[in-house]
Amino acid sequence: KRAIESVSDYIGSKYESVQAMVRGIYRDEELASNTSFFLEHPYQDYVNYRLDRFYTENNSSTDTVLYFRNVVDDDPDIRSLMLYSADLQQLYVFGSDKQFKIIPTNQARSFIPDVMYQEEGVNVGAANIWVRKTVGLPDLPMYSVRIPINNKQSLRNIGQLDVYFDTDKVWGSLAMYEDELKGSILVLSADGSVLFDSSGTYYDQKYPYAEQINSMYDTGVLGEGLIATKLTQSQGGYTVLSTVPKEELAKTYHGLRNTIFTISSICILFAILIPALFISNFAKRTRNIIRFTRRVRNGDLTARIDEFREDELGQISKSFNDMLDELNVYIDRVFKAEIKQQQTELVALQARINPHFLYNTLEVIRMRAVSQGAKDVGEMIYSLSVLFKSMVQQKKNYTLKDELEACRLYLELFRIRYRDRFSYEIQADPSLLGKAIVRLSLQPIVENYIVHGIQTDQSDNRIKIEVREDGDSLVAVVKDNGKGIDPDRLAEIHRELEREEETGQMFGLRSVHSRLRFLYGPDYGIKIESTPGTGTTITVRFPNREGMEGEDV
Repeated sequence: KRAIESVSDYIGSKYESVQAMVRGIYRDEELASNTSFFLEHPYQDYVNYRLDRFYTENNSSTDTVLYFRNVVDDDPDIRSLMLYSADLQQLYVFGSDKQFKIIPTNQARSFIPDVMYQEEGVNVGAANIWVRKTVGLPDLPMYSVRIPINNKQSLRNIGQLDVYFDTDKVWGSLAMYEDELKGSILVLSADGSVLFDSSGTYYDQKYPYAEQINSMYDTGVLGEGLIATKLTQSQGGYTVLSTVPKEELAKTYHGLRNTIFTISSICILFAILIPALFISNFAKRTRNIIRFTRRVRNGDLTARIDEFREDELGQISKSFNDMLDELNVYIDRVFKAEIKQQQTELVALQARINPHFLYNTLEVIRMRAVSQGAKDVGEMIYSLSVLFKSMVQQKKNYTLKDELEACRLYLELFRIRYRDRFSYEIQADPSLLGKAIVRLSLQPIVENYIVHGIQTDQSDNRIKIEVREDGDSLVAVVKDNGKGIDPDRLAEIHRELEREEETGQMFGLRSVHSRLRFLYGPDYGIKIESTPGTGTTITVRFPNREGMEGEDV
């Protein structure tokens, strides 16, 4: 017990020393300002910032780099001290060899940004292998103490302070108990990783009995014959564990073995007899509940269980009665709702307009426009009529050819409208035109360009639709030279595409994306790339397969 307390106090002192580092930053206004600037800006900008402060604020000498160098020099147990910038995805390393290194850790090429993401309450843990390799300490035994750093003014998280301590230094806290130790002393992180093992068996591994340790109170039995005693430090998130083989413990407490056996036998006897007194009563009440459930199964919804106790079976009985009450109300509500639904469908049927009437009417208007000499109006009405007919027409086999024709008709309307200020191009290998495709998967993207991207004051507006094969996929690329999308707005659009709920501003694009994901899986959908003032490219990925019945979705 005293040994694990000594180890816990030692690691706790290291945890407290790291806390003191951060408190030292927050208590010094100038140091807090320097540290925030250090983590939020490139290092060269920080150097210039320090020079400006030095000349403008009476030779200010407060320096974040110097502060952490002094911290490392003052504690010989520190192997490496690291500052991680969340904004720059950059690692600043202060080594025990007095070296200072800057290591970029871009998320696309490194696991470190993910490693540095820390859940609340997890402070003392294993030294991550990716970080160890990055800083050049892959094989040294170490453990990590990590604390988030926030901007003192905005309270926004701007990085992490991660200090790697020498695991071998833990032996110093065990020196006075080394002769008395009967088993092993281990230090576990919150996720069960072994930070220290006096036996050298499990270091840098997951402890096989970690789940048992978490569910254990203070003392328990692990595996086959290990007696364990633990001491958990909740703030730091680590556990110090002592394990002793039963045989070793039996030698120490041989005189108490028979007494313990007798007491244990009596406890087991009571553990069997006392519950037996309650089982009969519970069985009777359980049979009563089963009898009432059978009555309900046979259609008697008026059955109610008379049970007034507040234990588990009483709560089940009360819930059973409440369920029947709600079921009766629900049946009544559904019956009325079905009647109302039938009435609504009847009204909708009476109000339905024959689509043929609409596009026949458009044809009459077109002929009238042509007869009056407005050929361009006639062409626009014709395109609109055919487009409307293709959209309302029900087809069991909807293909790429149908979708490209819908896009062409829509673009033709606006080519006539803008004349020589707008042009379009559609490219697709004829062998691909019979491929199955989701209805209205490209037309909303084209419409999005017309509504939001076209620059009516320019004379060279153009949009191109190109379809190609890509292995098992069919890829459609819609590229325009329109206004483009601001980066912040583009990021917001990407978030909107992944949301489950519908949003009015993003209905068209999100509808295409969600339908493709729903029908074919997460590998399919749309991808948006855009540069303000240059244009937007939207890539749509479909499965590459021939048209079949049921694809008109």
